[in-house]
Amino acid sequence: MCVSKCPDRFATYTDMQLLYRFNKSHWDYYKQFCKPGFNNPQKSVAQVLRDEDCPSMIVPSRPFLQRCFPDFITRNGTLTVANKTAFKDALDTARSVTELRDAANGITSIHEAKEVGMKIVEDYASCWYWIVIGLFIALVISLIFILLLRFTAGFLLWFIIFAVILLVAYGIWHCYWEFAVLRETPGADVTISDIGFQTDLHVYLQLSQTWLVFMVTLGLTEASIVLMLIFLRKRVRIAIALLREGSRAISYIMSALFYPIITFVLLAICISYWAMTALFLASSGDAVYKVASGNPNCKYANQTCSPESFNRTNITKQCPGAQCLFAFYGGESLYHRYIFILQLCNLLVFLWLVNFTIALGQCTVAGAFASYYWARRKPADIPPCPVFSSFSRALRYHTGSLAFGSLILAVVQLIRVILEYLDHKLKGAHNAFARFLLCCLKCCFWCLERFIRFMNRNAYIMIAIYGKNFCTSAREAFYLLMRNVVRVAVLDKVTDFLLFLGKLLIAGSVGVIAFFLFTRKIPIIQEEVPVLNYYCVPLLTVILGSYLIAHSFFSVYAMCVDTLFLCFCEDLERNDGTTAKPFFMSPGLKRILGKAEQSPKKSRG
Repeated sequence: MCVSKCPDRFATYTDMQLLYRFNKSHWDYYKQFCKPGFNNPQKSVAQVLRDEDCPSMIVPSRPFLQRCFPDFITRNGTLTVANKTAFKDALDTARSVTELRDAANGITSIHEAKEVGMKIVEDYASCWYWIVIGLFIALVISLIFILLLRFTAGFLLWFIIFAVILLVAYGIWHCYWEFAVLRETPGADVTISDIGFQTDLHVYLQLSQTWLVFMVTLGLTEASIVLMLIFLRKRVRIAIALLREGSRAISYIMSALFYPIITFVLLAICISYWAMTALFLASSGDAVYKVASGNPNCKYANQTCSPESFNRTNITKQCPGAQCLFAFYGGESLYHRYIFILQLCNLLVFLWLVNFTIALGQCTVAGAFASYYWARRKPADIPPCPVFSSFSRALRYHTGSLAFGSLILAVVQLIRVILEYLDHKLKGAHNAFARFLLCCLKCCFWCLERFIRFMNRNAYIMIAIYGKNFCTSAREAFYLLMRNVVRVAVLDKVTDFLLFLGKLLIAGSVGVIAFFLFTRKIPIIQEEVPVLNYYCVPLLTVILGSYLIAHSFFSVYAMCVDTLFLCFCEDLERNDGTTAKPFFMSPGLKRILGKAEQSPKKSRG
C-alpha cells in the first residue's frame, strides 16, 4: 500500500478505536495507513482484518528503497525501536523488540545489506584516487608491454614452448617411475576395467595401468609438440616477426590505442536507446487491474476491475477480503497483441547497431595500420592523422558495407536469442527429441556466429585496404586465408596465447601492488592510505579494471597484427621483390622468408 510517509509511533487499531471517542485526530492519523476511501473507524477489528481495510498495528518505521521498515536502532548494545524495547500488539499482548526483529528477519537482512553497502560506498569515497592511480598504472604497463613486444615476443614464446616441452618430459619420467614401482607391488597389476567406476579417484592412482596410460598420453603429446615445432618453426618465426612489426606499428600510431573510448561511448548510446525503447514498449499499454481473492470459490477472481469503483461494487460483499490489484500493462488492440514482435524488432535493431559500432572500429583501426604497412618509407610515408583519416573514409565510403555485414551477424544472434528463449520454455518438457533438436540448433548457430565474426573481421580489413564492397571483400579475404591456412592457424594461436598471458600479467601485477597498498603494507605511504572496511572491494575493482584496460589495448593490437598479416599475404602474392615490384614487408620478414630485393634481369642482345 502506498503511503505519503512512514508511521512514527506505536499504535494498534483497538487503541485507536478507544481514543477516537475522545479525540478524532487519532483516526485522522491512523487512516492514512488504511485502504484509500476507507473511513469507518467504528468497524469491528475482526471485520477490518478480514477485509484487510487497515493494519492491525503500526510501528515506528523509516523509508528505505521506497518501503517502510521498522526503525531498529542499537543503543549501548540494546536493540530499540523509537527508544523502546517493548510494546503491545493488537491483542494487547506484551512484545519485545527482539521478537519484532525475529519476525522481520528478512527486513533486517536488507538493513544489514544496506549498512554493508554504505561501508563499501565509504571505502570508494575514501580511496577513489588510489583506484584511479592503480588503473593509470595498468594503462602505462599495458602500453609498455605492447611496445616491448618487438624485443620480447620471441623470447617469451620460445621460453614458454621449451618450458612446456620440459614439463611434459618431466611428467613422462614421473609416470614411468610410478609405473615401475607399482609393477613390483602386489595387487597393483589389476586393470581399470576390473575395478569399474569408483568415486574415490585415489583408487586409480594405485594401479600401474593408470600410470601407463598417463605415460603413453604424455608421450604422444610430447611427440606431437616436437613434430609441430620441427615442421612449423618457420611459421612460428613469421608469427613472431608479425608480432614485433605490430608493436613497431603501434609505436608510430599511438592514437589507435585510445580509439576504444569512442567505441565505448557509441555502445553506451546504443544500450541507452535499446533500454528506453524496450521500457516504452513494455509500459505502452493501459494499466490492467484484476480481482485478487484468497477465497477459491470467488467467481470474480482474476476478472478485470476498476480501483476507483471497486469498493462500491458488490464484489467485496460476495468475496470478503477481495482486492482490486494491478496486474500488468496491456490491452486487446492489434498493437498490444504484437508488442512481443515489436520487442524482437527492437532487439534486432540493438544487435545491428552494436555490431555496426564494433565493425566501424575494426575498419578504422585496420585502415590506419594498413596505411602503415603500405608506406614505402616508414614512418615518413605514413599519412598524417591516420586514425582520423581512416575513420572518415569508413563513414563516408564504407557505411553500407559495414551495415550489411553487421546485419548478417545480428540476424544470426537474434536466432540464437530465440533458441535460448525456446530452450528456457522447454526446460520442463519431457520431449527428449525436441530438446535434442534444440541443442543441435543452438550448437550449429553458435558455430555459425563464430564463423561470421571471423569472416566479418577479415572482410572489414580488406574493405579498409581496397575499398571494395562487403561481398567482394569477404570472398577475397576467405580465399586469401585459405591459401595461407597454416600461417593463419599458427598466428592466431600465438597471438591469442601471448595476449592472454599479457592480460594476466598486467592484472596480476597491478593487483599485487594494490593489495600491498590497500592493506597498508608499504611503509613509505602507509599514513597516506585510509583505513578501509573491506579492502577486497577496491582491490577487485582495480584488478577487474586493469584487465579491462589491458583487454582494450590488446584488442587494438590484435587487430593491428591481423591487418599486417593480410597485408603481408597480399604483398607476397602481388610482388616478387624486384625493382619493378618491390616488397613492402619489413627486412625481418624478408630474412625469414629468404626474400631479397632483386634487380630485373637484363635481356641478352
